[in-house]
Amino acid sequence: MRRFLFLVFIILFSCNSKSEKNDYFKDISENDIKLFPPKPGDWLYSYREKGQTFEQFINSKHLVPTKENNIIYLQPIGKFNSLQVKQIELTREYLEIFFQLKTETLKDVSNDIIPKHARRIGPDQNEQFLAGFILDSVLKKEKPQKGIGLMALTEVDLYPKPEWSFVFGLASYRDRIAVSSIYRLHDERLQNKDFNLCLERLLKICSHEIGHMFGLHHCIDANCAMNGTNSLSETDEHTLRLCSNCQRKLNSGLKYDNVKRLKELEKYFKDNKLTSGFELMEKDLKNIQ
Repeated sequence: MRRFLFLVFIILFSCNSKSEKNDYFKDISENDIKLFPPKPGDWLYSYREKGQTFEQFINSKHLVPTKENNIIYLQPIGKFNSLQVKQIELTREYLEIFFQLKTETLKDVSNDIIPKHARRIGPDQNEQFLAGFILDSVLKKEKPQKGIGLMALTEVDLYPKPEWSFVFGLASYRDRIAVSSIYRLHDERLQNKDFNLCLERLLKICSHEIGHMFGLHHCIDANCAMNGTNSLSETDEHTLRLCSNCQRKLNSGLKYDNVKRLKELEKYFKDNKLTSGFELMEKDLKNIQ
């Protein structure tokens, strides 16, 4: 009899937990903002993507943390000024909250690691590194302890192949590695006046690329951190927030406490004076209370 009652309790608890989670995603879905029809130059105007339903995500092969692999790593490459160093640390803090996984920054690597054949002077007369070289010849060799994802950050501009003028970043989701550049995220030299704009762009790019590592496709349903982007202006139009469907996907794999994550994001945005992010989290919190 006791065993029967115990099993009934487990079943009821499990059902209640699932119901609470579903209620959470339903409640915050009221704050999802539908995308405007794409205009020339936008990502969805150039690439007619089909999107990814929750069921498609569940039935796909996607990365799930284990006891052996559960840490996200950042690898700075280059000589960063004090403001850039601060941004990298704030990005680490953000990713740790965003994915609810421990996130660590590895020791800086010198630009000398990039050989001459993987460098060029680009169309804008600035030095650029070949993004694919960083993935294949730098990051693939690194095996950080308990690493589940590895993202390099450079202060030098990147290009993916000779015919392209530049790229914000590049990733190999199969290998769980990515590289992004801070170079184009601010005007000429990073200053205090554009610190928050640059930071917000960096947070969007890093969370987006690592989101892909965890199996999230581009979002085509709502304004979302997983929207594809063709330009910096389009990146600025997109939100820091994951839509309710993308949050549901991420949570199904990472198994974190939704409310804890939401409160921590709200505090992060408030502490760092990122007004738009703070207001979005505040709206979600109101909807679940």
